[in-house]
Amino acid sequence: MNGMGKRLVGRCGMGLGVVLGGLLAVGAVRPGYGQIGLPGVGQDQNAPNPLMDPLTKPGKVLLFDLEARFAKDTKDRGGAGFASWFAEDGVALGNGQPPVIGRVAIEKSANWTAQAYQLTWTPTDAQMGPSGDMGYTWGHFEGRSKDSNGNPVLTSGRYMTIWRKQGDGSWKVVLDAGANEPAAAGDCCKLPNS
Repeated sequence: MNGMGKRLVGRCGMGLGVVLGGLLAVGAVRPGYGQIGLPGVGQDQNAPNPLMDPLTKPGKVLLFDLEARFAKDTKDRGGAGFASWFAEDGVALGNGQPPVIGRVAIEKSANWTAQAYQLTWTPTDAQMGPSGDMGYTWGHFEGRSKDSNGNPVLTSGRYMTIWRKQGDGSWKVVLDAGANEPAAAGDCCKLPNS
């Protein structure tokens, strides 16, 4: 994995709310929804499913479907699957990394195999823009790999994907960003014993 690990090993977090609010100008995300589990991925079965809400709009259903197919393709094909979902002018923002701009650059950066790095994520919610040609999803991701000694490494965090309908009617990722989970209490800033 070369810095591109899911959502580029922890998609970028700061300012995403501003991007979403300004870009889509849509209503607030409904609080309290649980995440939709991917097949084979353990989730809290008691969490509400936003797609079971009878008031769920077709745009949300479409975005959840796109996100599920994006996640499956990445799980099956690794970085090649991940990169294939980006628009030509797509942008990937990784935690502490410079932006990767354009699908060609994203393809070069996302060069991990599904065997070396297992990337999974589940959307928590989605919102379609008023014009129906742009929307976003957000949720939780996990990346699993091994360090140079063969020890398991887990990276997790929150992500956001912005989708845009293309001229041919397909949907592509125009922005993928995320942030690693904050350090757990006691994981940061320990002073050595004197």
